[in-house]
Amino acid sequence: MKISVLLASLVLFLSSAIAQNGGKISGSILQNGKAAGGASVSLLRARDSATVKIAAANSEGLYSFENIPDGKYVVSVTAVGHRKSFSKIIDVTAQQQVVQLPAINLVPVSKDMAGVTVTASRPLVEQRIDRTIVNVDASITNVGTSALEVLEKSPGVSVDRDGNISLKGKEGVLVMVDGRPTQLGGADLANLLRNMSSNQLDQIEIMTNPPARYDAAGTSGIINIKTKKTISAGYNGSATLTYSQGRYAKTAEGFNFNYREGKVNVFSTLSHNYMKQYGTINIDRNIFDNTTNTIDKVFNQEANRLAEGNAYNAKVGLDFFATKNTTFGAALTINSRHVLAKNPNITRISNSSKDLESVTKAMVDNKNDWNGLGTNLNFRTVLDKKGKELTSDIDFLKYGSQNDQFMVNSYTDAIGSPYRKADTLMGDLPQNIKVYTARVDYLQPMNKGAKFEAGIKTGIVRTDNNAAYDSIQNGRIIHDFNRSNHFVYEENINAAYVNLSAPLSKKITAQFGLRLENTNAKGVQKTTGEDFDRHYTQLFPTAFFQYKANDKNNFGANLGRRVRRPSYESLNPFIRFIDRYMYQKGNPALKPSVSTNLEISHTWKNQITTTLNYSRTKDVVDGIIEQKGQETYTIPANISSLTQFGLSINANTPITKWWTSSININAFNNNYKGVVSSAPIDLAATSFVVTGTQQFKVTKTLTAELNGRFRNGWYEGVMRAKSIAFMGIGVSQQVLKNAGTIRFTVRDIFHSQVFRGRSQYGNVDFEIEQVNETRIASIGFSYRFAKGKKIAPVKRTAGSATEEQDRIGQ
Repeated sequence: MKISVLLASLVLFLSSAIAQNGGKISGSILQNGKAAGGASVSLLRARDSATVKIAAANSEGLYSFENIPDGKYVVSVTAVGHRKSFSKIIDVTAQQQVVQLPAINLVPVSKDMAGVTVTASRPLVEQRIDRTIVNVDASITNVGTSALEVLEKSPGVSVDRDGNISLKGKEGVLVMVDGRPTQLGGADLANLLRNMSSNQLDQIEIMTNPPARYDAAGTSGIINIKTKKTISAGYNGSATLTYSQGRYAKTAEGFNFNYREGKVNVFSTLSHNYMKQYGTINIDRNIFDNTTNTIDKVFNQEANRLAEGNAYNAKVGLDFFATKNTTFGAALTINSRHVLAKNPNITRISNSSKDLESVTKAMVDNKNDWNGLGTNLNFRTVLDKKGKELTSDIDFLKYGSQNDQFMVNSYTDAIGSPYRKADTLMGDLPQNIKVYTARVDYLQPMNKGAKFEAGIKTGIVRTDNNAAYDSIQNGRIIHDFNRSNHFVYEENINAAYVNLSAPLSKKITAQFGLRLENTNAKGVQKTTGEDFDRHYTQLFPTAFFQYKANDKNNFGANLGRRVRRPSYESLNPFIRFIDRYMYQKGNPALKPSVSTNLEISHTWKNQITTTLNYSRTKDVVDGIIEQKGQETYTIPANISSLTQFGLSINANTPITKWWTSSININAFNNNYKGVVSSAPIDLAATSFVVTGTQQFKVTKTLTAELNGRFRNGWYEGVMRAKSIAFMGIGVSQQVLKNAGTIRFTVRDIFHSQVFRGRSQYGNVDFEIEQVNETRIASIGFSYRFAKGKKIAPVKRTAGSATEEQDRIGQ
């Protein structure tokens, strides 16, 4: 409460005490000598074509942009049936604050282009001062893929065998959708992204060191997935249908629709995915004698998983423009997934001489039903002509998961004769999560292009997990009290931030921010009575600098501190069985990881960006492998500290008029130091990842693409992973006067995306090979339709539940 009062007082003081002046750019749009009302007008920065503001010409063809910081700009104009037009370069200075541009005349498209839908071509990757942007539709081979697969091909992003996401070799990424945290983490987040089709996506924003207005969560940064939104006076939309074939068939359908009339804008997105896929895992484990520390048993485990299911996603929303400066909005999101997985596996147990002694066969069936509901109410108002702005969000999220597990084990000796009775284990594993968040943000432009921001946020999370295990003995169901557990967790995070950005000179700009977060968490295992109650407050400063040496060279530096709180799934102490000898469990004793990150970058001609980075992370959370007799289990733990040095090069260059190249090289050295299972570790490795996309314009309507990725050996926590690579191809043909697109792609042509790794420490000696259905051919068709004039897009708020969603894990 004190924080809220203090911040509110600070905001009111600054808003009344700071006077501001800004530049003004105005002009008119003509069409055949007459006013072109409704034309879309954009103000772009001259140095990188970044959009600064968007407006629409009024009925008299007039437009204006106010409160413009000093700098060089270009005005671009678009209108249906006309070519895109540009103004000359505009220079706003302290001496020239008001600029009146001559009229911009729209040029009609040629007659042979009449009726053709003109689709703007965006580059695959755009480099901004504080983020990297991936335009999803710019890559042909994204057709028929999931959001997780799109991320895997993005610069600096890696996805491990379990779907965990890392950025520049570091785990701890906060994932948002349309500026709102997914509230999920781990396997839950991976499943959500697997069931989100690429046809829903517009852009991927990658921020390694976000400003203070963003949640401090994510030790390696933030990835924001932006879904498609096109705003027109009238209606517009698109429909997509994709068929994919690997070993099994898969389908995806999507539909987007937007309607704007008067003061009301309605938008919706619907999608459905059907999938059937296989996966195999081979594990070799050495069991050591506790007395002699020599190999006693050798376990060879082979699991074959076949999963089949459907996923449904729907989003509907409403924007109401109460006045010219005030907008109210509401959105409802529904996600549903139903998957049935069969996992037959076999474990061969041999002695130290590798002579077979016994065989255990298991049939594990998992039925998972997962449903999510999200609601958002938002408000935005511009307080005056100088650009003061107030926004607010209220979010409610509810996730429910029902996982039913049925496992039967049979035991035979080396010649196949049963030597003990078969056993059966049944698990009823529900999970319920509720999230309530609210935030208020204030923005105030100041003198000479400076900008002040401040905000407050509060969030409450409640999770309830009541796992019940039963076994069947002699035909009777017996409750398993040792494996069953009931865990309840509650968390409250309160935050406040201030952020100030300003030009220090004509060539140097800076941004400084400070975020305070207060965390209160408590958990109780009702079955055992164990509990914890934690309270802590942390500060997260950020600083950004940019130096524009000349038109070709830009230098940047940023410094920040971030936190990675454990996902709700990893705090849950439930046991999740893989087979008779392997299982997973959570750890309620986990502490948050805190990292300090430093980056220095250089950009040449907005085409090649080179970045040096350093980070230091304390209390790194990662999965470790524990050996307990013949059983092995994985558990998340604060295993070590991590020191990383890295170098990345991102090049987006046109080779010829018909060939465009996008290449990202990321090299890093990770050094883990700590104690795992009472054994000290000091693991270091230098790794690199190369991601490339080559696009070829064969004709005006036919394009082709070749993409690939290679990652050499690296440490995934305490596991040393071997090199991995894949390659894909695709072609795209525009049809129906460019309103339709047909795309054909093949991913992982050589089926080389196979994970292999090994862990050796203490009494653990473990090797794994994992093969998934990654070689898939897809053919997709999309159709775009619209009626009405394009206007300035709705500036929607980002939502208040970003971090909480990212930690839920679906």
